Amino acid sequence: MPTPRSRPVRIGVQIAPQHVDYSALRRVVAQVEDIGVDMIFNWDHFLPISGDAHGKHFECWTMLAAWAEQTSRVQLGPLVTAISFRNPDLVADMARTVDHISGGRLILGIGAGAMETDFVEYGYEFGTPGSRVQRLADALPRIEQRFAKLNPPPAHKVPILIGGGGEQKTLRLVARHADIWHWFSSGSEFTRKKQVLAEHCAELGRDPGEIELSAGVSGDPDVNGSALLEQGVTTFTMEVHGPDFDLSTVRAWVAWRDRLGG
Repeated sequence: MPTPRSRPVRIGVQIAPQHVDYSALRRVVAQVEDIGVDMIFNWDHFLPISGDAHGKHFECWTMLAAWAEQTSRVQLGPLVTAISFRNPDLVADMARTVDHISGGRLILGIGAGAMETDFVEYGYEFGTPGSRVQRLADALPRIEQRFAKLNPPPAHKVPILIGGGGEQKTLRLVARHADIWHWFSSGSEFTRKKQVLAEHCAELGRDPGEIELSAGVSGDPDVNGSALLEQGVTTFTMEVHGPDFDLSTVRAWVAWRDRLGG
């Protein structure tokens, strides 16, 4: 049996916006909302990250605005937006606007960016891992300050999701700014990183229990989900890819959530 938890279990789907026409993306958004997922994400890349490097691909934030109009219940967001691609104040304004379009359902997933091909193709400076994380560190306070200045402000307190597991810099940013921390592993590595996050929270005077733990998942939820649940993860997100968009795994994870009681 899973350990007692203070948060409901939530299921997310990251829809890969590559190698398909937009009509297929619109259909799968409707399907996964009907299945009962809690969150729908896309990603912030300019080119496909698998398959034909010059295949079909669509931009993150314009798509999120369309999904905000199309859907009625699910939360929406990028997993994750790369801060290097846009001025931080503009990111806040875009996020605020999509939040209003959706009626207060945006999650602002944000990270430092990692795919060099995106940077080179669109003329952004790639820099080093350290310089990219520093851009994120500089941007997060600006985003928070811009949220406070915008008229109208966001429709709700926009949750900040930070993706990544760098123990000295990224997890400290999670401790300072994030409502949700997203990572892609389990077992001993996850346990260590969660402890590092708790140490950063202690240094900053923050309760680590305020931060929702989120993981990228696949496979059998009774095995993989239960193991992560024991470690405190309550948000589980899987990728789906076209052109077929097999949603059988999504249905299995939603059914597992429902058996747990939400």
